Amino acid sequence: MNHRQLEVFNAVMISGSASRAAELLQVTQPAVSRAIADLEAAIGFSLFDRVRGRLVPTPEGQMFFSDVRSSFIGLDRLRTSAARIRDFGSGTIRIASLAAYGNTVVPRAIRMFRGQHPDIAITFQIALSAQVRDLVVNGNFSIGLAADEVNLTGVEHRVFSTGRASCVMPPGHPLAAKAVIRPADLDGVPFIALSAEDRARARFNTVLDAAGARPNVVVETPFAATVCALALEGIGVGLTQAVAAEGFLERGLVMRPFEPEVYFKTYLLFRPDTQKSILVKHLVAALMAARDQGPIRTAPSRSRSSACEKASVQRPATSRRTR
Repeated sequence: MNHRQLEVFNAVMISGSASRAAELLQVTQPAVSRAIADLEAAIGFSLFDRVRGRLVPTPEGQMFFSDVRSSFIGLDRLRTSAARIRDFGSGTIRIASLAAYGNTVVPRAIRMFRGQHPDIAITFQIALSAQVRDLVVNGNFSIGLAADEVNLTGVEHRVFSTGRASCVMPPGHPLAAKAVIRPADLDGVPFIALSAEDRARARFNTVLDAAGARPNVVVETPFAATVCALALEGIGVGLTQAVAAEGFLERGLVMRPFEPEVYFKTYLLFRPDTQKSILVKHLVAALMAARDQGPIRTAPSRSRSSACEKASVQRPATSRRTR
């Protein structure tokens, strides 16, 4: 049994006759009949019954064709993959991200990337920063976005964004009347905290300790978007940054800058000791553009409160960052 015999068998099955298969393969009809006979001899059973000069598939032939068809579909996929690798260096791309960017910047970047490469398959996973780092280091993902608490040993990295933190709270909260939130304002206030390993939380706690302020931590979560959701429900005040609040500000969430300034940092991670493909470079460019573009807002309110919130979240592109 050889590939040519299987190719002829596949052509007969999909075309319905030996003559059409011969036209499809650009060979003679006797060559088709000979290849089928050789294949039957090789596998030990009949693929067709000869009925009035026509080839009618036997039940065994139908069963065999199911597997042959699958193998040819696989070959077609391999050809497509080879063409993608030839043109772009890789046929697929895999990216993992921390939740805040995974719900905001990365989807925008994927939209931009697909405008340039609509046929490239993308795998996108949202995970905790430590998991993102492991996915990249183990070679499963080409690109990762992770917060600065991750161990950067053994992974190629660069700063993706650094930005100032703000406090979020529900509309009508007493602190919403303030233009800036200071440590003393948070003393004893129900507070939604980021996870203990979060570097921004550690920096925030250092500032609070220096001022002798102790918020009342009522919920702890690793996700900045969850901080926003809980704050909007009136659970307490939380610390986050603008990109994590996308979609929540439009629903009424109030955001105020915190002083003294506390900063978040996000790293772009790459697989170690590997040359970046063209696709990886293009996706990185899309991530940078999506970061700098920021959210597209519709019909913003011109009220004093909205103007104040807008002032607290609009910063230069290089300072956009969250958990």
